[in-house]
Amino acid sequence: MAGSNGKQKTVRDMVLSLGLISVMAGVIYLFIPHDDSAPEVKTVDYRVELLTARRAAAYPVAAPVGLPETWKATSVRFDGEQFDAWHLGFHAPDGEYVQVEQSTEKPNAFIDEASQGGEETETTEEIGGRTWTRWTGGRYDALVHQGDGATTVVAGTGSYAQLTEMAKALQVK
Repeated sequence: MAGSNGKQKTVRDMVLSLGLISVMAGVIYLFIPHDDSAPEVKTVDYRVELLTARRAAAYPVAAPVGLPETWKATSVRFDGEQFDAWHLGFHAPDGEYVQVEQSTEKPNAFIDEASQGGEETETTEEIGGRTWTRWTGGRYDALVHQGDGATTVVAGTGSYAQLTEMAKALQVK
């Protein structure tokens, strides 16, 4: 029987240890700050890159004017060595992503990349005095305008209403 008492003591000690560990974990959890809210979107100021692109590009570079402050610019790039490629990405008010892409690259390759595999539809619409064609089926839906020496693509996870809002806001200089 002496052996049995030792086993009971070992089991009791193990249960007490597990209880103590659980209490300690709970206390630690309570005192460590944690935030379940979405992280704040980091915005970028794209004015300098826009001026650079407008001086260097072989076409009129488009950028939005008059969008509400709830649209946050999150990325900007101009690559004069790669088909004068202009990129401006936005976080839309509802959290979706909308980008403006322009390039002198061959349209089919450029549109495929900008829409990430989209297919041209027969749907066109007049937005801001330009004819835009809808592309769908890729990772991003897109509105595509070809003219002015470049292809312009407004694409993203946003709705066509958001893509249209962006296309309406685009101005070239």
